Amino acid sequence: MPFTSAFRRFVRGDIAADIVGRPKLWYSLSALLIVFSIAGLLIRGLNFGVEFTGGSVFTIKAPQASIEQVRESVDAQAGGESIVQKAGDNWRVTTGELTSDEIALVEQHVSDELGIPDKEISSQQVGSTWGGDVSQKAWQALIVFMILIVIYLSVMFESRMALAAVVALFHDLIITAGIYAWSGFHVTPATLLGFLTILGYSLYDAVVVFDMIKEVTKPLNERSKITYSQAANQAISSTLVRSLNTTLVAILPVASILFIGSTLLGAGTLKDLSLALFVGMIVGTYSSICVATPMLVQLKEREPLYRTLRENIARREASTKRQKKAAAVGGAQEPDGDEDAEPGDSAEPEGEGSGDGGPAVAVKVVQATPRNQPKKGPRSGRRP
Repeated sequence: MPFTSAFRRFVRGDIAADIVGRPKLWYSLSALLIVFSIAGLLIRGLNFGVEFTGGSVFTIKAPQASIEQVRESVDAQAGGESIVQKAGDNWRVTTGELTSDEIALVEQHVSDELGIPDKEISSQQVGSTWGGDVSQKAWQALIVFMILIVIYLSVMFESRMALAAVVALFHDLIITAGIYAWSGFHVTPATLLGFLTILGYSLYDAVVVFDMIKEVTKPLNERSKITYSQAANQAISSTLVRSLNTTLVAILPVASILFIGSTLLGAGTLKDLSLALFVGMIVGTYSSICVATPMLVQLKEREPLYRTLRENIARREASTKRQKKAAAVGGAQEPDGDEDAEPGDSAEPEGEGSGDGGPAVAVKVVQATPRNQPKKGPRSGRRP
């Protein structure tokens, strides 16, 4: 089948994808995703968990109970809408901040409603101060991470690559946070770990691509036959399949945790981490190839060397086109008589010269007629 054949050629790297040549397409797609994500952050906002807002957490071991029964039994005494998650045989119920007496009443009511002993119910008070400390440390870690990344890329590569990589990282953070907001998942410390993890993964993809671009574009000079954009596109084509395969292998276990572990098996505590990783890995691979690389190419094409190279190639291509056009026009204007005439057609028969062709015919006749020399007589007739 044509599709199967094309796919195999793409996997082998025989088909080069024009990534660098379509920056408007990738920028438009990224702009739509960013607008969608910002809208989610403004309309729905991030749903911070109890670790950030403070509250009470009940752990109830009641595998036979349903989620509705657990929620109703807690809300009857907690006086609010609780958040229920299942982790194996246990239910994790989060409520607002309660006093010690209110916690005791909730535990007693849940025990009576679900028919379980008191020892199967445990509670924990979480203050909002702890969540504030976690948020502050997370922001500090993010800032330090960005500074180290800029320094590393500037030393190992160059400042333009560092700028493109940082833009891609913020691109990944905004889109992942927006999708997190639209999903309604709770932001927990595990979510922050997932965000820091996807930053490292996105950086890994960018470094792989930039390293190949650096290697391919290093020999370029003013006399080269390809531009920086073309060389960078060749570098992406050589690493595209490897990047996609790496992402696919990494996404499969994360998808298993997100869709099977949290949905089918009820491991709700894992979905906060797995959603951030799942979205971040996909967006990180996309940004390193379709956002960071075109931006890097546009920045590099402004340098004098590569601008001169592009102009030289354009002049050579224009000169070649003019030569081909001139050769085609000259060939079309050649007289047809020289090509179709036979060698003897130009000479008319003797005595038939007329008009303008007379002199030419006379010359040819003279050239073709043997010289007339006087005949020699016999020796006997000569004078002694």
